[in-house]
Amino acid sequence: MAIYAISDLHLSFGTNKPMDVFGEEWSNHPYFLKENWLKVIKDSDYVLIPGDISWAINLEEATPDFSFIDSLPGTKIISKGNHDYWWSTLNKLNNFLDKNGYKSIKFLHNNSFLIEDYAVCGTRGWKPKDDEDFDDSDEKIFNRELERLKLSLKDGREKSQKLIAMLHYPPFDSKHNLNEFGLVLKDFGVEICIYGHIHGKANESWKAEYIDGIRFHLISCNIIDFMPVEIWSPSLM
Repeated sequence: MAIYAISDLHLSFGTNKPMDVFGEEWSNHPYFLKENWLKVIKDSDYVLIPGDISWAINLEEATPDFSFIDSLPGTKIISKGNHDYWWSTLNKLNNFLDKNGYKSIKFLHNNSFLIEDYAVCGTRGWKPKDDEDFDDSDEKIFNRELERLKLSLKDGREKSQKLIAMLHYPPFDSKHNLNEFGLVLKDFGVEICIYGHIHGKANESWKAEYIDGIRFHLISCNIIDFMPVEIWSPSLM
């Protein structure tokens, strides 16, 4: 059993949103994603997917995308991204899974999941406060997301002292210093943090770097060539 991560799948099987308008690397990207996934992921593995799953605007429209995800090996833990307009309450999300018979998908929403010795926690996060467009409405979202992260980490801490965090937005300011989200991760003693959202101008070191005792991984799918990244396994211990 191993834990892998990949984010920003941006699937659109139920809607017309081709990703190749953002660059040739996105041409037919679900095919390459599936091909790579099948090379490395086993049914016994877990895959953490922190947001921007589907371009659908509601759960019904997202059904083909989740059918695609559910058909792939491994247990997938999914959290929210800024483009996941289909996202709903945890109860509605779980009912959606039950209705469609999706057995390999779990939603992370103010909760946590135990995988071996690790509790997996997280939230969406938000853009940094030093962003030039940050305003009062962003402040409210930022603070709300910060509280959701704390709720999830507290839930995880009740299950294990070893924590993995999933965030959609990077837990950094524009200069790549830990922001409030990153400092909360540090306060809780998080060991590993994965994040996405970034699709260009990424520093190669961001794919795996240590800051204040936390191992951070940037795992936006185009940044990692649509290949899930192994973040934990017994062989990595």
